Parts: sequence; C-alpha cells; structure tokens
Amino acid sequence: MDERITGKYERVSVGGEDVAAFIPAPLPPAAPPLIINENLAERLRHAEHALARLELAGEMIPSLDWFIYAFVRKEAVLSSQIEGTQATLVDLLTFEAEDQAAPNADVEEICNHLEALAYAREQLVSDQGLPLSMRLLCETHRWLMAGVRGANKQPGEIRRSQNWIGGSRPGNAVFVPPPPQALPELLTALEKYIHADE
Repeated sequence: MDERITGKYERVSVGGEDVAAFIPAPLPPAAPPLIINENLAERLRHAEHALARLELAGEMIPSLDWFIYAFVRKEAVLSSQIEGTQATLVDLLTFEAEDQAAPNADVEEICNHLEALAYAREQLVSDQGLPLSMRLLCETHRWLMAGVRGANKQPGEIRRSQNWIGGSRPGNAVFVPPPPQALPELLTALEKYIHADE
C-alpha cells in the first residue's frame, strides 16, 4: 500500500531563521485512496474491540462523570505542562480538596483548562449550543486563557504570528505548524470537512 502523504513543508522565516512549516494536505484525504488491507482490518478490529470494552465499562458504573473525572484532570495537567505549567495532578487535586480561595498561577491554568473543557462539552450537548466549529474552538480558547499567562495574546482569536512546538527557538523546534497566513483557508476547509454529509 502506498504511504499516505498528509501534507507538505513550506519554508518560512521566523525570528530570522529559515524553518520548514507543515501545511496539511487538502481535505478530504484522497491520495492515495484509503484501502483497508488485512493489516489495517486487523487494527480496526482491535480498536472496535477496545471501544466495546470501554462502552461496557461505562455501562457498569453509576456515573460516567465520576469515571472520567481523573482522566480529564490528568489530561488537563499534561496539556498545561506543554505550555510550561509546573503544577502536577497532586497539586490540582490538593487545591480542589482543600477548597482554597485562590489557586497559584500554575494550578489556575489547569483549572481554566477544566472550565474550558466543561464549556465546550456543554455547548456540544445543548440544542441551543454551538456545534463543533471554529467559533466554538475560539470561545473555548477564550475560557482557557482568561486571567492567566498569555491572557493578553489575543485569546479566542486565530494566531497572527508563527509558533512552534518543542525547542527553544524555531530553528531547533520539533514541529512548526502552518504559517498564520495559511490558517484561514486551512481552518475553513477543516470546518467544512467536519460538517460535510459524505
């Protein structure tokens, strides 16, 4: 089976350094066409089996919210640590258990993450809520950034500058996402793909 090409790299200048920014391939994925061979079929069966076990576990517990409580918090801690937050899951649980008046700055970032996730979930399950869309993602980002580090950097807006993941500068980054001028077209295509009927 041919290897699927998920995108291409475009050379951009960031902070005086020439770097390769990733540009995803157009949606829907088409080249090469998706063919479910024996290996992929086995992986799909394994995934379906794991989902069935998860569904069974969900039916056996009295409250799904309690079931996912720790997992959501662990994910919030890990996601916040990507941005440099130093708080741990124990720090968050200690804050929640002690019901302190105000968390320290790192725990506050994690609390914002939890509030943003709760907001997004409420919107998605409500008949009057926002659908999965750029508007929902921007509003969720506004909740995420409220009153914490980065709150003055256009929360809830599509970025207007190049960023990178990993490394101390663009030149040694692990990953450089699309340049800001490419985002409107790419995000519009993503939203259309999410809501397409086919």
